[in-house]
Amino acid sequence: MTVPKNGTSNVVIQVKNLTKAYGEVTAVNDLSFNVHKGEIFGFLGPNGAGKTTTLSILEGLPKADGGQVAVLGLDINSQTQAIKQRIGVQLQSTSLLPDLTVLEQVQLFGRLYGRQPTKQEMMQLLERVGLVGKTAVFPEKLSGGQQQRLALALALINQPEIIFLDEPTTGLDPQSRHVLWDIIRGLRDQGKTIVLTTHYMEEAETLCDRVGIIDHGTLVALDTPGALINRLAGVSSITTSATMLLDSIQALPSISRVQRNGTWLHLQTNDVPTTLRTILDLAEQHELSLHDLHIKQPNLEDVFLNLTGHAIRA
Repeated sequence: MTVPKNGTSNVVIQVKNLTKAYGEVTAVNDLSFNVHKGEIFGFLGPNGAGKTTTLSILEGLPKADGGQVAVLGLDINSQTQAIKQRIGVQLQSTSLLPDLTVLEQVQLFGRLYGRQPTKQEMMQLLERVGLVGKTAVFPEKLSGGQQQRLALALALINQPEIIFLDEPTTGLDPQSRHVLWDIIRGLRDQGKTIVLTTHYMEEAETLCDRVGIIDHGTLVALDTPGALINRLAGVSSITTSATMLLDSIQALPSISRVQRNGTWLHLQTNDVPTTLRTILDLAEQHELSLHDLHIKQPNLEDVFLNLTGHAIRA
């Protein structure tokens, strides 16, 4: 791989033909992509899709079986330690030290990077993540959202150029999730590059500048959320309780895809009026009472369904 020299490219991560297997299971299958300076780049996919494995390799943890990776112009295999000094990492689950206060945790992590952060630097960092009033609090007294924000602060203590966030909002309530989103946007606005993984459609759609959709270790699409959704221009989704009509609905020429999910049918159609009329006519013919019917424009969930043939798995 030809690594761009500093100042000649805004590409800060280059990945070419990346592969990784664990036994007979291929976790990452021939991935190639670039990440640009100052963007929020997201991997969207279900658990087990290969998102975390890919991120771990970019962070210099497991070695890839094949392919080439450069981070900040440095080779991931031969210059791993130099890369680790310039990145910040928030894992899916960060083990906070129970006997250290919030401020003491930040101070310790700074020293692990060979730094001696001043009190002012640490307070500014905690202010950035909304924990300036929790400096003397132990982790067990923090809420789930506060613990995630502390984990993010620890990932920022070395003033990284690239920040890796693995499922940063999993398990958080909606309010805590939105607070963390605002912090991540703020970091991007300050020139940081963010690479994150998520299985939340809304998170990828509202937060990311570009999204790579990954499934079974394969990158199936990569673009801005808007461009990915525009691929389904003219296609709308209908959700209905008419599961008894599955065979009849599948035969309709206006239907491009049908998925059954429990007591619901999820349809994609390029002709909403005709499809609705037909479903209502079929329901009347079968003396079936439809207790619910929804119509919506396409979103990333529809893109994922269209590309992979199945809904995202939690």
